[in-house]
Amino acid sequence: MTEQQSPVTWQIKHHSELSVTDVYAALKLRSAVFVVEQNCVYTDIDDLDMLGETRHLLAWQGDTLVAYLRLLDPAQNDSSVVIGRVVTDPSARGTGLGHKMMAHALEACAEHWPELPIYMSAQAHLQGYYGRYGFVACSDIYLEDGIEHVGMRRL
Repeated sequence: MTEQQSPVTWQIKHHSELSVTDVYAALKLRSAVFVVEQNCVYTDIDDLDMLGETRHLLAWQGDTLVAYLRLLDPAQNDSSVVIGRVVTDPSARGTGLGHKMMAHALEACAEHWPELPIYMSAQAHLQGYYGRYGFVACSDIYLEDGIEHVGMRRL
């Protein structure tokens, strides 16, 4: 008999609404994937998480943060919402959670910043994935922290 997984609870929070538990879980997941799994030594804490109207999308399964991304304030980014730090816990990959996360992110963008373009620096091999959500490449491929990335925009 397999153990039934608890449902995923989605939260979109302004940075001022984040609890200590939220911040710790987000930084822990980001570090586990971006620094350890992807072997990138970089400064994840970049002073953007708490800037302006930045919001954070958190997906909780019980007490475990299984997916996360941040939406950077367009007033700080040339009038474009910037989606970043898109991460899914390894245990939740292949479940469709990433697609649900993108849907929630785009809903949040439409609610908080209607009609503004959305930008992301995506890992280059994910162009097709983000293309399903209307993102198109707007830059050449470049190296970021040793991984090929491409700028992508959704109007």
